[in-house]
Amino acid sequence: MLFNRHKNALVNAEQALPGRDVAPSALTEPHTVLGTPLTGPYPAGLEVADFGLGCFWGAERKFWQLSGVWTTLVGYQGGHTANPTYEEVCSGLTGHTEVVRVVFDPAVVSYETLLKTFWESHDPTQGFRQGNDHGTQYRSAVYTHSAAQLATAEASRGAFQPALTAIGLGAITTEILPAGPFYAAEPYHQQYLSDAKNPNGYCGLGGTGASCPIGVAKADG
Repeated sequence: MLFNRHKNALVNAEQALPGRDVAPSALTEPHTVLGTPLTGPYPAGLEVADFGLGCFWGAERKFWQLSGVWTTLVGYQGGHTANPTYEEVCSGLTGHTEVVRVVFDPAVVSYETLLKTFWESHDPTQGFRQGNDHGTQYRSAVYTHSAAQLATAEASRGAFQPALTAIGLGAITTEILPAGPFYAAEPYHQQYLSDAKNPNGYCGLGGTGASCPIGVAKADG
């Protein structure tokens, strides 16, 4: 993506940019594809999941295409800088990675299905890069919103590793952590690859060809 500074070492809180008290811009328009609000509060019964799998433009499109997903939005998470800008995240000085927030109806689409989409849509063994995109903001991550999500995500990582090993890939580098603050990206990034915005825009995502065994991955919660 643009403005990539090729930063390949995570900064700590003392090294990170200070950020700001309020977001640089607000999200006021609905989802370009689904027509739903991007920000909460969300309707009762819905759940939230956060995934980082490289460039968030293509990552968001992967999830809004799933039945049972109510809305999606992209943003920054996992770092230290409050309310960062895109340029700050790309500098490598915030500690954040690019993520897609998925708001879904668990009665229609399971968290396991979201995880399967996550694992199969990128190469989770690449560290601070994804394809041609290099930098800490492209690292693979799952940020969870409950103990059940955390257990299921960790179980899915363990289940997927043998499939990756079998095709000659290394250890999964994905970080799986309880979700911290999520900062929505600027409006022009939201649904960037939709037909209404950039249907032929850049997407650097590519899976490994390995299949994640959903049944094995599910954990009790």
